[in-house]
Amino acid sequence: MSTTSDRPSEPAPHHIVIAGEGLPPDQRGRAILTLLIAVGLATLDTAIANTALPAMALDLNTTPASSVWIVTAYQLAMMVSLLPLAALGEIVGYRRIYIWGLVLFTAASLLCAVAWSLPSLVVARFLQGLGGAGIMSVNTALIRFIYPTRSLGRGVGLNTLIVAIAFTVGPSVASAILAIAPWPWLFAVNVPLGVLAIALAIPALPHTPLSSHHFDLRSALLNAAAFGMLILAIGEGAHQAETSVVLAELLSALVCGLFLLRRQASHPAPMLPVDLFRHPMFTLSTITAVCSFAAQGLAFVSLPFFFHHDLGRTQVEIGLLMTPWPVAVAIMAPIAGRLSDRYPVGILGGVGLAMLCFGLFSMTFMPERPDAWEISWRMLICGMGFGFFQSPNLKALMTSAPPERSGGASGIVATARLLGQSIGAALVALCFNLSELHGSRFALGAGAAFAGVACLASFLRLLTKNPYAPAPGK
Repeated sequence: MSTTSDRPSEPAPHHIVIAGEGLPPDQRGRAILTLLIAVGLATLDTAIANTALPAMALDLNTTPASSVWIVTAYQLAMMVSLLPLAALGEIVGYRRIYIWGLVLFTAASLLCAVAWSLPSLVVARFLQGLGGAGIMSVNTALIRFIYPTRSLGRGVGLNTLIVAIAFTVGPSVASAILAIAPWPWLFAVNVPLGVLAIALAIPALPHTPLSSHHFDLRSALLNAAAFGMLILAIGEGAHQAETSVVLAELLSALVCGLFLLRRQASHPAPMLPVDLFRHPMFTLSTITAVCSFAAQGLAFVSLPFFFHHDLGRTQVEIGLLMTPWPVAVAIMAPIAGRLSDRYPVGILGGVGLAMLCFGLFSMTFMPERPDAWEISWRMLICGMGFGFFQSPNLKALMTSAPPERSGGASGIVATARLLGQSIGAALVALCFNLSELHGSRFALGAGAAFAGVACLASFLRLLTKNPYAPAPGK
């Protein structure tokens, strides 16, 4: 049992919660609610902007190519700051990074809603991305302190459910809002929900132990340069920029990454957690996450084109045909989270990813004129597989790091998700460049391949040991 002071006569102002101890049930409910609201908003904003780009470009009197910066600015800010903010959270406290990230995200959402030009909107979106990074970089670390060890799987299951659903229904939510209101309302709706989440967070989130090491500013700058250039290269490649530009950005990312690795090698708590990657369980779980989110990105960017161009479905029908995936995720994610408290994550994740691989493979070779059921059962299998793998994999990533390195593990969780989705979206563009007629089927086939690699990585975890996680069922 944790204490707040060595001497009872001089109590500390806050109770320090130890990882695995958890919060009292009533406080736990409020703490998890603020996390779910904020994570849902941050994930949703990643997904909705693509749908609204044409409307925003028209209203702001800018070109479609220039309007892409509305999306890129958000992704760029997220990617360059996730790991630095996760590292800072270990030093100053996860709740502080989360609350200030939520405050910035809410304020930036208001700025987005009142933006008067493309430059002002891009700046506001960059600030919103920084706030979103503050939320996403530490939210899984906080879950480790909110829930007791015996029910950690339940906590990550809820988190996984919200992230998966928010990412999946983002385009539908954007379309619904745009049908009744102008695009600024896409961002304005975040403000009251953000204020509610802040009001819940301040009294409910736990105070966690603080690390004594210093914040490495040079490593933060190298990290920002490496991941920033990588995201720019992926985005430029997806939009058919000149090969020399993309290669220069990739080379810059590689050079900065090598300098970062060299600097981090001897650090006691490296920002890019090379210390955690020495554990096979953590490395395999990260590979599983990147590949699975690449598969998801490939599927969800290509499927609307597949349904419309290949199968001749209307916009309304496309929305309905996309629905079975998030419904299946909503059902399976909490179940898998609870099962991960009892059974090895390697088996659970491997089974889920095998289902995802099969589902995407069957979508690739779908008949020429399928009926709604032939499409729906394939989407259900994909959603069930994706939902079944995510919660156990998230738990594996968090519990394969020691408690004092929860920030580094949490940062990798969010980085792997964003990196995988960015790779998936870029590969869809590549598939359409290879063949405009069959590009969507190529993308679905590539998604099945990524899911197969992730499945193999998950089963390989059965050959490794996790020194930090409790035995299943304990």
